[in-house]
This record gives sequence, structure tokens and C-alpha cells, in this order.
Amino acid sequence: MKNYTLLCLMLLPVFYSHSQQSKVNSGDKKYDGYAYIEAIKTYERVADKGYKSEDLFKKLGNSYYFNSDFKDAAKWYTELFAMNPSPEAEYYYRYAQSLKSTGQTDKANKILQEFNAKYKNDSRGQLYKENLNYLDQIKANSGRYKIEEAGINSKYSDYGSFVYDNKIYFASARDTGNFSQRKHKWTGEYFTNLYFADVDPTTQTSSQVNKIKSQINTKFHESTPVFTKDGKTVYFTRNNYINGKKGKNENKITLLKLYKATLENGKWTNIAELPFNSDNYSTAHPALSADEKTLYFASDMPGTLGQSDIYKASINTNGEFGTPENLGKTINTEGKETFPYVTSENEIYFASDGYPGLGGLDVFVGQLEANGTVSGIQNLGADVNSPKDDFAYSIDPVSGRGYFSSNKDGGQGSDDIYKFLETRKLKCVQELEGIITDVQTNAILPETKVTLYENQIIKNTTVSDASGVYHFAVECGKTYAVRAEKQDYATKEMSVTIGKVTGKTSLPIGLDKSICKVTIGDDLGKCFAIKMIYFDLDKSNIRSEAALDLEKILDVLNNNPTMKLDIRSHTDSRASHQYNEALSGRRAQSTLDWLVKNGISKKRLTGKGYGETRLVNKCSDGVPCTEEEHQMNRRSEFIIWGL
Repeated sequence: MKNYTLLCLMLLPVFYSHSQQSKVNSGDKKYDGYAYIEAIKTYERVADKGYKSEDLFKKLGNSYYFNSDFKDAAKWYTELFAMNPSPEAEYYYRYAQSLKSTGQTDKANKILQEFNAKYKNDSRGQLYKENLNYLDQIKANSGRYKIEEAGINSKYSDYGSFVYDNKIYFASARDTGNFSQRKHKWTGEYFTNLYFADVDPTTQTSSQVNKIKSQINTKFHESTPVFTKDGKTVYFTRNNYINGKKGKNENKITLLKLYKATLENGKWTNIAELPFNSDNYSTAHPALSADEKTLYFASDMPGTLGQSDIYKASINTNGEFGTPENLGKTINTEGKETFPYVTSENEIYFASDGYPGLGGLDVFVGQLEANGTVSGIQNLGADVNSPKDDFAYSIDPVSGRGYFSSNKDGGQGSDDIYKFLETRKLKCVQELEGIITDVQTNAILPETKVTLYENQIIKNTTVSDASGVYHFAVECGKTYAVRAEKQDYATKEMSVTIGKVTGKTSLPIGLDKSICKVTIGDDLGKCFAIKMIYFDLDKSNIRSEAALDLEKILDVLNNNPTMKLDIRSHTDSRASHQYNEALSGRRAQSTLDWLVKNGISKKRLTGKGYGETRLVNKCSDGVPCTEEEHQMNRRSEFIIWGL
């Protein structure tokens, strides 16, 4: 009896492990086929019986994460991190996103700090590090909307709206009562078709919802339609299915493609996939530029930086498409960027989980620049965005009315469409201000000339008022140099980086009394704390930062009209003595010519090149030196020879 019991006790663990592994294998098959809902059921039955493995916890967390169930995703990622504190990069990020979505922001930020420390080249970690106060920015961008449920939602998934000709078009998984209606294994919901409802453009009040009766709708997914202004062409997303045939990738999975249809005699016809589609990657969620010459969309095609990127393709006058272009690192991250929307003001709205946000997908906006980059990307704030997925944002920039989709708490279905009125633009407006004072006495200094520079270019000039205060209108997020100049005080220049949210940036400047008394033979540059005028190797042209310092020399000469200078130019020891002497002569002449060009009489200036004969350090022929040490010898001096 004891031996039998012992034998049973010995065999049971083996039988138990084999049984659970068999169930895990069944779950893996469902997971690999994107049947996440069924995979969850299998995996959790195994996990509830005490089975643990790193792979199981990864797939359970992912199955919930891919269905935007961040609470349960966080639960299983916590188990994963307990078993392995250092998994792959993506699990750090998904865990942090899931934690944020469940209100555990402090813990999420800690995970993001670890993520950035371990994976320094991942732009998502860099964006977090550069925007540690991202919650403050989100707060500042909030309170700008009046939001209501759109009045067209069901208990199923409704999302991806587009308004055309006083109708709102959208995708819905609602059950129309068809017994043959099929469910998607990924979400466990019905496949989506395209629907529409009449809408009042002023109040956004909608009427009864109707299904589009057209060959556009099939037994698979259709979503995110966008119409041309003449209403004759529609672009939309559909599973890889056309003419009754379903396409699959090499893993037998049916992905997403972009399609086009044209309106003829009141019916949508000529349905065709776009030429840059492929069975082996997805293209989805089209958007048109205001001039309808560019189609924007999301894809994971080869060349994608993350899990999905935003692309664009030109639409030629003959209707053909150009080669898709990735919008690049100024917008795309290693995460998901998707659901683009472009306005007539060249703003691009998009959903992303790669930028610092509240959790899940958040909606962001950036400015499309003429060179193809995207600048000034900002989170829309906590009105639109939530700890869940927020996406498919569209807006009329004139009326401020629009729609977005979300699975935020309080909705009717798994995804819902919301209408909004934007009451305040997001445009970041910044003012740079400061007070000019005497460093020793703290006395205010009115009538001080203050100059604003960006990349060594003068942007604006002002004079401090009776209270010593100066103001400049500046651009958010940019770095400027500010120079303050006043008679009897040493000129001072400071750098400042402007805030990224609407407000004021303060830069007080304290000036020292000028105690330097010049006489013949003094170096004006040293006396007035002016940098040496540096040159690039083997060059005699004035560098942009050198021009900034020459302006200081120019100012001193203008304020001292009898002063005369001898400009002495020097090179480093590289190249021959003869060559260096000629080069330094050209540099001295370039400096002299610049001053003359800016109004100084030639009679007050002399210049000479000394080559490498007056080095200021050890860097003579044959002595190894750094580039910085050599550059110290490439200089100009300003010796006073007349007052």
C-alpha cells in the first residue's frame, strides 16, 4: 500500500506536468493563430492549477494587452517580472503602459526608468527621459474640449469615423441578426462592416444608423473609410479579401490591406487594392491631405521603425501612386503609430503608445513641415486621452468639431465613438522675459539693449523698460542665446531653452560693471571678455559663431570712434610654415573685411598673419595634440594701437 501510494505520488507530478504542457501547447497554437481570447481561456486554466513559465506569462500578458485589457495584462506581466526581472525590452514597455492604464503611474515610471537605463537606443525611453514632466504637459493641454457620446454606438465595437456630406461613416461590429455572422478570434467579437448615419453639422446630432449596402462590405473586417471631396472615391481598410478570395501570409494569417472604390450611378464599384499592398504585411487606416495629393496610412511594411509606422504615398494626376515613404523618426517610434489624420493647417493627428502618455494609445498632434519632418508633437490632454486606448481622431479646424474613438470606461461597447467641440486651440504660445540688474547692487538697469539669437542669427532686439524688464515672443521648445549690452557694463550672453507648454520662460540677467581700462597694446578681446575668433582647419571664412563675437568687437569700435586695432591672425602648426603664413594672412584680411563691411573705416584697422610663429601651447610640429588644442592656436587677436 505504501509502495503504491509512493508510486502514485511519484507518477502524479509527471502526469500533471505532461497534462499541463499539453494544454499549454494547445494554447500556443491558438496564440500563434491570433486567437487570443481562446488562448487566454486555455492558459488561465493551466495557470490556475499552479503551472508557471516565463513563456506562459508573456503570452497571457500579451493576449490581454493586444485586446487592450490592461488590468489583466498588468497582472500577468507582474508574474513575468517576478520570475525574470530582466525580460526583453518590449515587456518593460508593455508592463509600464499596462500599469499606467490601471492608475499605477509611479510604478510605471520606475519601470520606464529601468527600461531607458537598459535600452538606451530605444526612442521611447529617450522620449520619457526628455519629458519627465509629461504629466504636467498633459495637464496643461487638458480642459480644452466639450465631449459627448456620439449617439451612434452599440454594445459592440464602434470606431473609426469620417464625416462627409452631412453623414458620419464608421466601422461597427454590431450584430444585425444574421445567423451566419462570424466572430473574430482575436477579439471574440463580430467582424466589422461600414455603417453611416445622417448628422447635423452644427449640433453633431445623428439619426438612425444604416449599414452600407454595397460590395464594400464583406464577411471580413472593413473599417476607417475616407472620401475625396467630390464624393466619387473612397479609400478604406479591409482584411486581405477581394473577389471572394482570401489572401494569407507565409504563416497562413490574413492581414489588412488598403482598398479603393469609385462611385458610379450611385453605386460603389471598381473595388481594388492599392498597388503597394502585400500579403506579408499590413496597410491600414488611410487619410488624405487637404489637396488630396498625398495618402497617409499606417503599416508594418519592411523599413518600419517600430510595430507600426505612419507612411505617405503621393497620388499622381493619373491616379497612380508613388512609392510609400516612412515619415521617419520625427514621428515614428519603436512602438505603434497609427490612425493618422491630416488637416488643412498641415497638422497631423495620430494615435501612439510610443510617446509619454496616460496609457494604451493616446492621441497626439504634430506639425507637418515642408521638408517632410514632423515637429512640435504634443499629447492632446486628458479630455480626449485616457488610461485606455484613444484613437481615430478627426477634426474640422474651422468649426473645432470632430470625433474620436476610445475604449475608455463608461462606454456602451468595447470601443465607442465620441463627438467633441474644441474650445481652445492647443497651439503652444511662449514669452521669454527677464529683468536686467546690476550684479553687485541688484539695482535695475533700464535702457539695456537685449538681443535674441537662434543659431547665431539675430531674431529680435529690444531695450529693457523703466523696470529693467525685457520681453520676447519665442517658439516653444527652442533654444536661444540672449545678449545684454549696456554702457559701463560688461556684455553678457546666456543660453535658454523655452518651455514646451503655453506660458512664460524667465531669464534674469545680472551685469557686472566694466572695470577694464584699455590702453595702447592691450588685447581688446581679453579686456572685454570676447572669445577668440576661431576658424575651421585650412579655412579663412568667418564661422557663424565667430560673426557673433565680431559683432562685440564692432560694438566696442562704434562706441569708441577713435580706437584703432591691429588684427593679428594665427594658425596651428599643421601644414608648412609658408602655407600657414599665407593662410593666416587671408584670415586676418577676412576679419578686417568683415569689420569694414559693417561700417568701420579702413584707416582704423591694420592686419597681419603670423602663421604658426606664435603658438599658445605645446602643439608645434610633430607634437600629438587634440583638435581642441590645435584650434586654440587658430585665432585672431585685436591689439589696440590708437585711442
